[in-house]
Amino acid sequence: MTGGIIALVAALVAATVLGLGWRWRAGRFRTARSGPSAVRPAPQAGTAPRAATDVLTEGDLGRELGRQATLVQFSTAFCAPCRPTRQILAQVAGMADGVTHVEIDAAERLDLVRRLRINSTPTVLVLGPDGTIVKRAVGLPRKADVIAALGTAIEPAAPVAPAGGEK
Repeated sequence: MTGGIIALVAALVAATVLGLGWRWRAGRFRTARSGPSAVRPAPQAGTAPRAATDVLTEGDLGRELGRQATLVQFSTAFCAPCRPTRQILAQVAGMADGVTHVEIDAAERLDLVRRLRINSTPTVLVLGPDGTIVKRAVGLPRKADVIAALGTAIEPAAPVAPAGGEK
């Protein structure tokens, strides 16, 4: 009986630690894996090989990319955190000029879901002006985290030369 209680307590501790770790990671942005260091599975027979960098085009999104950046949200009809995610992304896109928010129904775009390895909703992608995926988050992101991730995608403006020249 003591061995059973020890096993039960160990299972509860392990589940708690895993749950807390999963909760901590939910909604946090990470750099998109691309380039030569990215580990990519070999393409399946009959499919085109993957590009070194994941890029989304206007054709993929069904609308124009933002001039500075695009916030892409993959959602599903039954996803509870998708609605607040939509509101946060719309607010952030409205705050920055040249930033567009696009929501994609994952069930309708299984081609993109497979290509980008979208495993749960909401998944948020931050795209640069050329459509390159810069950041990625799974779960409900915080507004401050979206703004910070967006800052990495938007290229800073060229420095303004001081009026009257430098001395």
